[in-house]
Amino acid sequence: MEPGNGTQISEFLLLGLSQALELQPLIFGLFLSMYLITVLGNLLIILAVSSDSHLHTPMYFFLSNLSLVDICFTSTTIPKMLWNIQTQSKIITYEGCVTQMYFYTLFVVLDNFILTVMAYDRFVAICHPLHYMVIMNPQLCGLLVLVSWIMSVLISLLHSLMVLRLSFCSDLEIPHFFCELNQVLQLACSDTFLNNILLYFLIVLLGGGPLVGILYSYSKIVSCICAIPSAQGKYKAFSTCASHLSVVSLFYGTSLGVYLSSAATQNAHSSATASVMYTVATPMLNPFIYSLRNNDIKKALERFLGR
Repeated sequence: MEPGNGTQISEFLLLGLSQALELQPLIFGLFLSMYLITVLGNLLIILAVSSDSHLHTPMYFFLSNLSLVDICFTSTTIPKMLWNIQTQSKIITYEGCVTQMYFYTLFVVLDNFILTVMAYDRFVAICHPLHYMVIMNPQLCGLLVLVSWIMSVLISLLHSLMVLRLSFCSDLEIPHFFCELNQVLQLACSDTFLNNILLYFLIVLLGGGPLVGILYSYSKIVSCICAIPSAQGKYKAFSTCASHLSVVSLFYGTSLGVYLSSAATQNAHSSATASVMYTVATPMLNPFIYSLRNNDIKKALERFLGR
């Protein structure tokens, strides 16, 4: 891999969220706390679901997979950022940067797919309740998760291979706290037309496609709920998908806000700060959303922690 000046690329510089030295301890403490809360919260969800037989249903199977993905998602970026702050080093090797891009893309895409699968699960549960356990059988649930993993791996691998074909300029400073694909492409000296076409095509396809599927599922869900005669029945039906709808709104709202603000301001540091919302804050809040709004999860956590 040769940069424009003909020397071998060995490393990039991650500039982080702030250059102010006095803010580094505050940023370190804040992100360490958020990371520990994210890992602990999502791990408790996984343990509660796996240990309680009452939660061995499709909805909670997908929820435990979402929690696992969220742990992996934050683990691709935050530990390296914390290490850089602690060691006062901004260096990430070229191989490390490509690896980070690969896993970051993998878990973002997988998060997207899992949320879509969960929307389909809620659609079947509310619109076809009598056939729910027949349609959402263990084989289909496992297949949906497996296909989501395979597609995410292939898409992430494609992006990484496309980056490997590029040559880079001598200035390899990334104004971000991790190797975000779009920021790395901007450092390339070679033609990135194909990379950008692939990037925006997949953003539209993987962002728009699942979002349309989720919106379609919820349009059918709303129609079914409105057809329920009793107010108690409507509330009970809506409560089963309220947590998922909150998580979807948070995930798509923050990620869309990041890209729109980035496109509007063209300010890399503002974009890095905004990225914190969906890379750190959203995975951290997901366990709280599900545990606070879901009595089954609350009871399972109480039983698990009470052992």
